[in-house]
Amino acid sequence: MAEIAENKEVFSIDQIEEPKDINDIVFNLMVNPNLAPVNYFNDFSEEGFDLENVANGETDDSGIFTADNGQMMAMTTHAFHHHLETDPKTAIEILISRAARRMACYGVKPEAVNAFLYHINIAHPNGQFIASGAKQGLENACDKFGIKVADRKIRFDYFSGHGAVTPTIIISMMGSVEDKNKVITHKLKNKGNNIFVIGQSYDDINSSEYLEFYHEIFDSPLPKFNIDLEVRLQTAMKTLVDQQLITSASPVGKGGLFFSLLRAGMSAGYGFDITTDAEIRRDAFLFGESMGRLIVGVPQEKVDDFVDFMQETKLPFFTAGHVTKGEIRIDDESLGYIDKMIPNAE
Repeated sequence: MAEIAENKEVFSIDQIEEPKDINDIVFNLMVNPNLAPVNYFNDFSEEGFDLENVANGETDDSGIFTADNGQMMAMTTHAFHHHLETDPKTAIEILISRAARRMACYGVKPEAVNAFLYHINIAHPNGQFIASGAKQGLENACDKFGIKVADRKIRFDYFSGHGAVTPTIIISMMGSVEDKNKVITHKLKNKGNNIFVIGQSYDDINSSEYLEFYHEIFDSPLPKFNIDLEVRLQTAMKTLVDQQLITSASPVGKGGLFFSLLRAGMSAGYGFDITTDAEIRRDAFLFGESMGRLIVGVPQEKVDDFVDFMQETKLPFFTAGHVTKGEIRIDDESLGYIDKMIPNAE
């Protein structure tokens, strides 16, 4: 079993001075190839999709497609390597939650998943520890979300000739679309729409692109995570989509809140004006990747109904700001216009 040295220092956000220049962080992270579609070297973009094209059988990077029998379905693939050697159960629960949360944001019902473990030696005790924990996490998460495990065996792949390679788990999740007329996307819609965040923000930058790419700190705990909260969030999202109270939705993913909003605005050319939480560090609020947060766009005429429903759920939520014609503003400070951040923009 993997063991952690007793005297090993555990990373704390207090080890990093709170930055004053958000611009510097943004434009440094822009060249990070993991933050698709910000960098044009990365082919795995999240461009918005046209439902009419999807209905005609055309596929795209959204992962939503129409089968030959007319059933609209979705597929998404996610990978994770953080802490598989120390906490594989939680690691795969986070991975399943991320995939299911993304589907929930489209209005898609997750149906089945399978998993593949890379770079472990099943003959070694540490490999057995990873495989056993991953199996427990897979079964627990699928039970929580009502997802079938399509393949009861977690497949293994081990290359002894590669030397030390970080263990990685990859999952593929399938989902079904119950009503194609209610499918929504992550794209921001219409200037003036309200931007709400469902979930709670924390002073947490653990295992984030910001911490690893900008600060070059690669050893930190897993991000804040509560699987029961994830279930509640995704249940609420289903109702929001069914009642058509929102026009866009996206999970807070790689790059944190800022880059999730940037991806949501790029394809339509919209910007956003948001205010950070005074009780949370700005870098954690904008670039932290703690779990259990969703970004939703709410038109002005639906705000009251949205707020009433969210209060009934007892879930934390707050107004982050609103959609702009193109300018990006944080705490009344302009970062420029989104068309200047789109790859290949003149």
